[in-house]
Amino acid sequence: MNEVRTLAKQTMVYGLGTIVPRFLNYGVVTLFYTRIFSKAEYGIITELYAWMVFLLIILTYGMETGFFRFSQNSKDYDKVYSTTLISLLATSTAFLLLVNIFIRPVSAFLNYSNYPGYVRMFAAIVAIDAFTAIPFARLRRENRALLFSAIKIANVVIIIVSVIFFLLIAPGIYEKSNGWFREIYDPDFGVGYVFLANLIGSAATLILLIPFIILKKPVFDCKLWKRMMAYSLPLLITGLSGSVNDTLDKVILRRMMGEEDGLAILGEYGAGYKVAVLMALFIQMFRFAAEPFFFERAKQSDAKKTYAEVMKYFIIVMLIVYLAINLYLSGFQYIIGKDFRGALGIVPIVAMGYLLYGIYINHSIWYKLTDLTIFGIYITMIGAIVTVLINVSLIPVFGYLASAWAHVASYGSMIIMSFIFAEKRFKVDYGMTQFIPYFALAIAMVLFARYFNYPGIIAELAVNTALILIFIAFAQYRDNILTLVSRKK
Repeated sequence: MNEVRTLAKQTMVYGLGTIVPRFLNYGVVTLFYTRIFSKAEYGIITELYAWMVFLLIILTYGMETGFFRFSQNSKDYDKVYSTTLISLLATSTAFLLLVNIFIRPVSAFLNYSNYPGYVRMFAAIVAIDAFTAIPFARLRRENRALLFSAIKIANVVIIIVSVIFFLLIAPGIYEKSNGWFREIYDPDFGVGYVFLANLIGSAATLILLIPFIILKKPVFDCKLWKRMMAYSLPLLITGLSGSVNDTLDKVILRRMMGEEDGLAILGEYGAGYKVAVLMALFIQMFRFAAEPFFFERAKQSDAKKTYAEVMKYFIIVMLIVYLAINLYLSGFQYIIGKDFRGALGIVPIVAMGYLLYGIYINHSIWYKLTDLTIFGIYITMIGAIVTVLINVSLIPVFGYLASAWAHVASYGSMIIMSFIFAEKRFKVDYGMTQFIPYFALAIAMVLFARYFNYPGIIAELAVNTALILIFIAFAQYRDNILTLVSRKK
């Protein structure tokens, strides 16, 4: 239990750098965007940031996990880090140069021929974020969670301040100015200032990470790099397949619903999706802490027991988060503008999809520990195929509701395949049937809250809070969940 408690504490610290800035982002920026931009304009933001997920996977090509895997041997730590850093510097720089050289065809491919400036800034953001992934991985590897979180928070604060200046303060200055400010500020640039603000934030992050970028003795070990690539490239393909599950809906909705209305529909879907993504943030902060934790414990005799224990408490805690998001949805809805709230019906579905994704992340450690990363390709390819089939066949009938259900079906299929493949290769007795009562209770509570006719907002808050407390009491009775925050040894 002490091992799990250690992971829980690390997860909470990483939460400072994941949940806090994202809450700031959603609470300030999303609230702001959905009130000053049209659905179509917000659709541009949604689509390009969906492409960002896809491109970041390509440009990091599994080297984060590769770094954790090959840096376990402390004597090779500096060599592994230096080799990884130089590799990503080279590929990120090459990407940025190629996009700028071929800016016209790239912009045309993305259907933004009229906005090459958006694409240039977008490419710069991706290049910087891909490169800085390794310094951030180093902070995680060295358990410097507080510094990791501080830099992440600084990034979001800078973005928020920049957004507020460009979109709220600058227009007023522009109206009153007759001089130089009119030369540098364009009130019609609109959504472009969102990307400029993000670029400023990414550049600031790069500067803050300079102490971990400048190496005393830069070394690029070609033999080591080849070994790392052999390990990491299957993770790249795995990541690409996985990104299909996360981004395909946002990329094809615009095209399948028609260019004229597609961006507006995408904008509405993206706003509703933002609320559900709160679930993903908790999973991400767990992943930051869990990945090095799993590798560090791999050689311990009771490692499998620890992994099973982590899975148990992860599922229970995530179901509590799931309940909080959905039972307080009437409050979360104010994050997005009134015109965008038609998509709130997808929140319980997408959030459940992300919960299943978290379970998969937990379980998938088996092929990373055994160097059988090829199985990650098989699993995520199956998930990607499910995603493609559901989106392509059902979007014309059910619109973005089909995209929401595609997440659940895809991640569910990946869990099943992961367990099947692991059975004879790295079996861990997770006892998954023990979670059936938890899932049944959580879903029943969400359905009750959705269809029960509350007499008022106070009654709704009181009843829904009581439901969450009942769930926690049930978890405490069955699995002593409160030991995660207990100081007792």
